[in-house]
Formats: sequence, C-alpha cells, structure tokens
Amino acid sequence: MKLIYTYISLLISLLLSLLLLKGFFLGWFTERKKKQYHPISSTVFHQLLNFGRLHHYHTDLARRHTTFRLFGVGNSEIYTANPANVEYMLKTNFTNYAKGTYHYDILSGLLGDGIFAVDGEKWRHQRKIASYEFSTKVLRDSSSVVFRRNAAKLAHIVSDAATSNQEMDMQDLFMKSTLDSIFKVGFGLELNSLCGSSEEGRRFAEAFDESSVLTFWHYVDPLWKLKKRFNIGSEAMLQEKKKSIDEFVYKLIQSKKEQMSGQRDSMEKEDILSRFLALSHEDPVNMNDCYLRDIILNFIIAGKDTTALTLSWFVYMISKNTVVQEKIAREVKEATHAQDSSSIDQFTTSMREEALNKMHHLHAALTETLRLYPPVPVDGKFCLADDTLPDGFEVRKGDMVAYLPYAMGRMKFIWGEDAEVFRPERWIDDDGIFQPESPFKFTAFQAGPRICLGKEFAYRQMKIFAAVLLHFFRFKLSDKKKTVKYRTMITLHIDEGLYVQAYHA
Repeated sequence: MKLIYTYISLLISLLLSLLLLKGFFLGWFTERKKKQYHPISSTVFHQLLNFGRLHHYHTDLARRHTTFRLFGVGNSEIYTANPANVEYMLKTNFTNYAKGTYHYDILSGLLGDGIFAVDGEKWRHQRKIASYEFSTKVLRDSSSVVFRRNAAKLAHIVSDAATSNQEMDMQDLFMKSTLDSIFKVGFGLELNSLCGSSEEGRRFAEAFDESSVLTFWHYVDPLWKLKKRFNIGSEAMLQEKKKSIDEFVYKLIQSKKEQMSGQRDSMEKEDILSRFLALSHEDPVNMNDCYLRDIILNFIIAGKDTTALTLSWFVYMISKNTVVQEKIAREVKEATHAQDSSSIDQFTTSMREEALNKMHHLHAALTETLRLYPPVPVDGKFCLADDTLPDGFEVRKGDMVAYLPYAMGRMKFIWGEDAEVFRPERWIDDDGIFQPESPFKFTAFQAGPRICLGKEFAYRQMKIFAAVLLHFFRFKLSDKKKTVKYRTMITLHIDEGLYVQAYHA
C-alpha cells in the first residue's frame, strides 16, 4: 500500500507541477518584466519527491541560488540562506514577516495557540510571562539542580552499559532525560521516563514525536486538508496521536490545579505552569484548559527536542572526532578541579556555574554542533505586504518566506571553505575564549523579537550533561560504517536513533 500511495503522490505531483509551470508561463512571465523576483528552482511538489532528504535538497538549491523560489498552489515559497535577508525578516522589518494563517493552519493542529504557532497578542502574552520566568534567579538555580540530578541518573545508566559492554541509543536516553527535566522545571512534575517508571510518559512522548512527523508532512503534502476533512490516511493517524497527547496533558493540568487549590499565593511561582494557572483565575475565559494545553506542548517541544537533539548530534560528532572528545574531557577536569576518585553523584552535585563558564571548548563544540545540525532546520514566515528584500528581489503579499539554518551552516560564503567540517576552534579566539557570531549568521536560536528565550537555559543543561558524561566516559559509534541520517520532521531527529558504546574514562 505504501508503494501504491507513493506512486499516486508522484503522479499527482508531476501533474500539479505541469499546471503550475503552465500558469507561470501564461501569467508570471509578463510580471517578471516589470519586477525582479528570485530565481525559480522548481515547484513545491519537488519537496514531496525529496522529503526524505529535504534539508539536503534545500542546501543543494541554496548553493546554486542563495535565495530561491518554489512555485506552489496560489502562492510562492521563498527560501533564503542570505544573512542580510534573515536580519531583515527577523529584525528590520519584523512586523511584515509573521507566522500568518499559512503556518498557523499547518502547526495549530498539534501546537494549537502556543507561542510557536501564533502572532499578535497571544504571542506577546506568552512571551512576556515566559520572559519573566527565564530571567528569575529562582528558575536558574532550581533548573540547575534538576539538570544535575538528571545528568547523574543518565550517567549511572551509561555506566551500567559501559560495564556490560552494551550499546545504547543515546538519542532515546537524551530525549527521556530532557523530557524529565522540562516536566519538573516547567510543570513541577516528576515524570521519571528515563528510569522507565512512567508508562503514561512513554506513550505521551511517542505520540508527541509521531505527531511532529505528521504535522511537518503538511508542508509538502498538497492533499493534507482534504485528508483532514475526511479524516483519512495520515490525518486520521494524527488525530489518533493527538487523543493520547491531550489525555495526558489535560490530566496534568487537572493534577496541578488540585495541587494549587487553597495555596495559590505560595505556589504560583513554583514552575511555569503554576504561573499560567494563577493567571487563569484572573482571566478564565481566555486562559482556559485548551489554551494551557497549547502552552504546555510548545514548552515541551522547546525544552525537550531542541536540547536532546543537540546533545545527540554532539555525541555523534565527538564519537567521530576523538581529539575533540579528549580536549573537552581535559577542560572539564581542569574547570571543576575534580578528583579521579569522585563518584558520579559527588562530581555532579559539586559542579557549579563558575566551572561551567570556564568550559569554552565545550561551549564551542556544542555551538559547532548547532551550526551543522540546528534543531529547527528550516523556519518559515508569512509575508503580510509586498516588499523588497536586501538582495534587491521582490516578495509578494501571501508568499511563504523561510530561512534555512541547516543549509546556512553549510554555506562556504558564510563559514569559509571548511564550512562542512566540524571544527569547534572556529569559535575560539587566540586567548582560548569563546566568541559568538551574529545571530543572523548563526541562526540556531532565531534572532530579533522572536529570539529564543531559553538560549542560556539550554546551554546550561547541555553543558552539565556533556561535562558529566565526558568526565566519566568516552564514546564511539557502534557501527562506524552506518550512515547516520536525519528524520524529516519539525525538529532534526536522528533517524532510527544514535547507537554508541561507552567506555569508562
């Protein structure tokens, strides 16, 4: 059936492509005489044909034309790897490049009215509250405690596997561990998915990941709205996954409400969900359970996927670069003044902010990983009014305009001839200090008004986990001959996991 469905999709794509090209030659050719538009690379339906390697496909097109156009049904899609265009979209003319109805229709099925799917007042409301939370010392201190505790739990699991010479799926372990972290920090709940004690948590995580895949499919499937209307195919699958997600999240909200009952004043700042719940008493119409559900899912995708995936790709890269692995391990030992006899729990508990701030090479290696394997490999906006980008080309109202973090990390005109080489030293100055780059060049955390609020939060968690693991273990790929690929979805998952073997240092 899958093969038949693939053939039907290919046939539909080819027919629609021919119709689009016909429309272009009849109508757009005249307009191009008057205005200058970005070069046409293909149609949006070619993305369907290249779905399994979509980010490679975008990278190939970006190498030919830094900014290019794909023709679609009713509008065009513009993709750019030009830092000047990125700055213009994300900062200079921010108000003209929003999520818009195009992205909202695609993302809201899973993310609802959460911060990653909306614009306007709902976006400002959620960002204001989240911004306050991320800036508090209470959250910084409490989150560090959670990160250290979960890093120790993970290290014990890795230790057992190293002792028994068993391979591990590090992506799966990181996903569970960061999920536990975001549930504790964000919602005040001990999920314990890493230790396997929560079957509900496991089902939720699986449903959430599968829903992410099916949601991203909307961007390349011209028939998704039709399938949604009749609840068939991939849309029926998505609805089934969402039921599991909603059941879990609404149960969490109810549990938190009961916990806060009668002691609102003392608990409203305990975690992010508690703060939103406290506000729901002031505005019960707008801050209802459905809205809270959307907020929770957006925090999960921000706090779980992005950090876990960066750590996974980081372990992949250092497993291929033993020199980098040893260099970071030495730096961790020097920064923490750790004794060889320290246990996992002793070492993890004693690691403080001052030591983390000295780990410049670790910070650089994580940043280099983000450059090559950004958790969000493509980020789209919607043009609200006719405009001209800094490169001199026109953009029409209604066009989808996206920038390409994955492709940008591989552009030689941005990063030099060794753009595709994993080289953490590019981030280190002559004094051995980490030096950041422009956020419009290094786009892993977005930039401008929508810049990631949890950037420092994410770095702190990643550095704690990486430092603990590299102090006690060394890693190598279980199968060096196997090609590691990504899975095309909203975030950059490693397809079929990352299997490694760990050895006691």
